[in-house]
Amino acid sequence: MSFVIRDLPEQVAPNIIEKLSRAETATIGHNRHQGFADRRIQPLLPGRRIAGTAVTLALPGQDSTLLHHVVGLLRPGDVLVIDRLGDDTHACLGGGVAVATKASGAVAAIVDGPCTDFAEIRAEGFPVWCRGPAPITTRLYGIGGAFNTPVNCGGVTVNPGHAVVADDSGVLFLPPDVAEENADWALTNQANEPGLHERLRAGEKLGDISGATKMVLAKLSKNNSV
Repeated sequence: MSFVIRDLPEQVAPNIIEKLSRAETATIGHNRHQGFADRRIQPLLPGRRIAGTAVTLALPGQDSTLLHHVVGLLRPGDVLVIDRLGDDTHACLGGGVAVATKASGAVAAIVDGPCTDFAEIRAEGFPVWCRGPAPITTRLYGIGGAFNTPVNCGGVTVNPGHAVVADDSGVLFLPPDVAEENADWALTNQANEPGLHERLRAGEKLGDISGATKMVLAKLSKNNSV
């Protein structure tokens, strides 16, 4: 295996990132099914939402050599997305890597595998999503890896330059050409939520508002007439 390093992708437009930073993944999930990473990839810093541009890294097993190199190439606004190529034993990201990645200006890291030094990462305040803790870490073996090639993260094919949104509910990867329309849809629906909640508190039934009750009664009526 060798090292592959490709150019950094064009970053998603700042106005789109700003919208995505206010969009909830769960709201987008009402309208879209594709692009959501495995739900077992969870945040280490609850209550944080991030949005940025994916830069990708395929990192083999026990070797983190390329990771140590590429954190020095990251830009403000980037989200480092790490494909661990199926390794679920070795933690590639801990306190030191978190500090270095944050210092580059990157807004977060998404790791399809375990991490370590949770207390240090939280103390640093660097947003990380991963599959949980592991005490065994990677080493500098110089085996190889690939930077800014298509990767798989949580069952999703992620290309360099994809938009990334992550929060307490999960991680979403969006092609840049559909990112804004999904953000706009989510923000419109989020703006309507307070009014919906007030109607429910006032006694209206959720099924009446959503139309579910009408659908159920129509189905029951059809069944009873057979």
